[in-house]
Amino acid sequence: MAVLKILVIPGSLRTGSFNARLAAAAVKELALANVDVTLISLGDFPLPIYDGDLEEKSGIPKNAVDLKRMIEAHHGVLIVTPEYNSSVPPLVKNTIDWVTRVRDRNETLGQVFRERAFAIGAASDGKFGGLRVLMALRQILALGCGATVIPRQIALSFAGQAFDDMDRLKDQRDADQLRSTVRQLIDVAQQMM
Repeated sequence: MAVLKILVIPGSLRTGSFNARLAAAAVKELALANVDVTLISLGDFPLPIYDGDLEEKSGIPKNAVDLKRMIEAHHGVLIVTPEYNSSVPPLVKNTIDWVTRVRDRNETLGQVFRERAFAIGAASDGKFGGLRVLMALRQILALGCGATVIPRQIALSFAGQAFDDMDRLKDQRDADQLRSTVRQLIDVAQQMM
């Protein structure tokens, strides 16, 4: 059987981002589960704001194609995103919008999303831990893109106090929530291989 490959995408570029730290903790959990894990930064794939006229005039940006290929090379994807105004930040939404436009011969739009398992997570300094962004992101991925989004998710509350000096989750319940989300992503991704 092929080695399971999981892609981890933090939805924040901010220095010291709680979501980037949570994504890094997820990478460690995935590595402990003997998964081939890749962590990327969306800062390495800058994209213009999606515009149909721009797409018509200039085509799909190379970075959107490269991101689609990156997703395609993995069996599962974990997106860890901040919450902006109770919803998905522009960086994450714009990335999804562009990637859904990349289509190879004999493919339908967004097919790459329908062929792999997705998990979602958020970290926030508030008490809800990004639950509102997770509802919005789940809707975009599941309804908009047709993706299989696993039921489990991680919503890390009070993220400013959640990590120790080694960027490990201090609270056992938070660590267990992350571990169970990662485990379910692995299980569902293996079933879809």
